[in-house]
Amino acid sequence: MNQTARRRIAVIVLSGILLLDGVTLMSAAAQSVQSDPKPLSLDDLSALDALIEEETDEAVGSIDEGALLDVALLALVLCFAIVSFLKKSDKLKVVSLVLSVGYLGFVKASLVSVVDVFGALRWSLPGFQDGQAYYLLILFTLISTVFWGRLYCGRICAFGAMTQLLDRVVPSRFRVEPPTWLDERLAKLKYVLLGGAVTYFMATGDTLVYRYIEPFWMFTLNGNAVMWTLLTILLLATIFVRNLYCRYLCSVGAGLGLLSKLTIFRIKRWSECSTCKLCEKTCEWGAIRGPEIIMTECVRCDDCERLYADEARCPHWLIKKRVESRTGQV
Repeated sequence: MNQTARRRIAVIVLSGILLLDGVTLMSAAAQSVQSDPKPLSLDDLSALDALIEEETDEAVGSIDEGALLDVALLALVLCFAIVSFLKKSDKLKVVSLVLSVGYLGFVKASLVSVVDVFGALRWSLPGFQDGQAYYLLILFTLISTVFWGRLYCGRICAFGAMTQLLDRVVPSRFRVEPPTWLDERLAKLKYVLLGGAVTYFMATGDTLVYRYIEPFWMFTLNGNAVMWTLLTILLLATIFVRNLYCRYLCSVGAGLGLLSKLTIFRIKRWSECSTCKLCEKTCEWGAIRGPEIIMTECVRCDDCERLYADEARCPHWLIKKRVESRTGQV
């Protein structure tokens, strides 16, 4: 509580005391008894100030403790995601996805949204004291994107994590992979949605458009019949086309995709990647075209990175072993 608020409380309390004194004076006047109101002593003022200080400290302390807990739990989720990414462990990745869905999704409903883009455009952001966890998530998303690419999309986003977990339980025979020419065109749709949403917001100031282009509200269970119908259709379609929303419709993914053009630490490629199609066929995000990894579409899922480190499957290592065996270096 700031100094101005404390002064207001003191004024209210003092006004109440003066009002009571005024009532007493009126009663005395009615009885023809003349008396002056008793002024507050220094001890009374000191006691009042001490009471205000105590209540203020308790209120601020409770707010700080809650905010600190949110920041600490969010930091743990983010750190675990980083560890799973650096370790290239599929088991740790699954745990990270579950944490994102459970905590960032259903517990906190904390996801980066196109609304954050709206706020940045109008410079209308939450206060730091009330949004410390929010700023931590935003900073992590921006910094990690510049470092590695769309890591947020592949590890942290609760909706994206949920669809990846769904992909692990749905039988592969239900999957329909769009042909390359169609995939490339559909991937551009999310940029159209981002541009349209931003244009609409700048023209009208209406932020509610996000409810119809983002399914993230589902974690709050707060939606109308139209929204739930659209979400049901989307999830059913995701059974057949993996990661459909993330690949083709997510305006946040579009924004991070543009930022990922600045990515510093990119995925390594071998010279054999120009002819080998193993990683391209394995990539479930359609982010590999021959030897090229399309950073705007890549979410650093680790699949291709585990493959090119696999000496039993990657042609680079198989060819190297064959050459070494022929030259007698092994």
